[in-house]
Amino acid sequence: MQNPNPHAVLLASPGMGHFIPALELGKHLATHHGFDVTIFVVAADASITESPLFKPPQTPNLLNLVLLPPVDVSALVNSTASVVTRLVIMMREALPLLQAAISSMKSRPTALIVDMFGTEALAIAEEFDMLKYVFITSTAWFLAVTVHFPYIDEEAEHKHRVMKRPLDVPGCRSIRHEDTLDLFFDQTDRNLFSGFARIGMEISNADGILVNTWQDLEPSTLRALENEKFLGRVVKASVYPVGPLVRPVGQSSKSEVMDWLDMQPMESVIYVSFGSGGTLSAKQTTELAWGLELSQRFVWVVRPPVDGDASANFFNVTNSHDGTPSYLPSGFFTRIRNKGMVVLMWASQTEILAHKSIGGFLSHCGWNSTLESMVNGVPMVVWPLYAEQQMNAAMLAEELKVVVRPKIQPNAGVIEREEIAGMVRRVMELKGNEMRDKVKELQRSAHQALMQGGSSYNSLERVSKDCELKLHRLSATALGA
Repeated sequence: MQNPNPHAVLLASPGMGHFIPALELGKHLATHHGFDVTIFVVAADASITESPLFKPPQTPNLLNLVLLPPVDVSALVNSTASVVTRLVIMMREALPLLQAAISSMKSRPTALIVDMFGTEALAIAEEFDMLKYVFITSTAWFLAVTVHFPYIDEEAEHKHRVMKRPLDVPGCRSIRHEDTLDLFFDQTDRNLFSGFARIGMEISNADGILVNTWQDLEPSTLRALENEKFLGRVVKASVYPVGPLVRPVGQSSKSEVMDWLDMQPMESVIYVSFGSGGTLSAKQTTELAWGLELSQRFVWVVRPPVDGDASANFFNVTNSHDGTPSYLPSGFFTRIRNKGMVVLMWASQTEILAHKSIGGFLSHCGWNSTLESMVNGVPMVVWPLYAEQQMNAAMLAEELKVVVRPKIQPNAGVIEREEIAGMVRRVMELKGNEMRDKVKELQRSAHQALMQGGSSYNSLERVSKDCELKLHRLSATALGA
């Protein structure tokens, strides 16, 4: 039997940064575009099911979340393997599980949507005669670099990696060496290079590419991806900007952080967080603490520093009468009592960024966090740490001009407290702050893109029409059999 609605299967790779965009895409497809949706989640263990995000959504009849049996790749990768290599191998090991899950479904799904780490699963879509899509949970610029990557010759690679010259991307802004992807620096894992090239080729051959951006945010890059003179000659698929897809603000719940924010003036507090995977050195953590103390009201989600030595084992011990952890300056909690709040390890970022008292965001510049900041109209201090975050920071600073950026790269040295305080004060200025005005414009643009008739809504509607045509063909084939 064939479902009357198109049925999209989404495959989410490990990590909340990949799961959340997949979940939001699935909810939009189910709620606004008439899809039945099944999201298969790959994880190293079952702990993700404890997250509130894994609870059944409000449309349980339309959207189904399924955790595939956890995969253990410890015997397949060595200790020097990059995070990207580990993710790719985990997704590869999960392929038989996905194939079995789809095979056991009562009716054949219409489409398979994977993120960039799951492109090897596109072969399963072909096996079951499904449309195959790739969902890029980053920028169109990152997509452009990814699909161009297989065609970078040795000379261009040498000039970029060794001679530190910009990398040209057809029809798009070039990438400076200091803003480039980690893989150009990692020479210990050559599988990373070949694996990334394979991913770029597989993305290009999908039936469609969905990107978590919107038309007015990256118009020139999106044009280059479809122009035969530039990247359109290698990208065979249509590109659909469908963002910004971010986790919606939940019901307001009482917490110490939210109660404290309620007492602060409008747009007077800077929120500081480096995401679920971002950590700083002990020295940098100290400088950041002093910089915040010198500057502004703040909420800081702090994690123990990681310096790769035995002393890190002692960082959870408090050594101050006021409970200040040993990795923060002595007496810090006492001195900032009336102007700041420290939250250990985790806070409800979506709700905090939406609070009226938040006026700035000091962030690692991960794309999910960046989108959350823009949809709330909050300017940023960017502090990129890994992956494509340097590219994100460059685009936000130089093209969109909605962020303040350090004078040196955070991974190239310690950013001093005076510079930190200066960046915070600059982004928090309320009068004559062009960054704040521009990010408010982006907030309005983002909202319009997702509304019915907006550019991102229309992109998903085109995907829906393609899936409906596929469904009709499958139904006609089944009737003629």
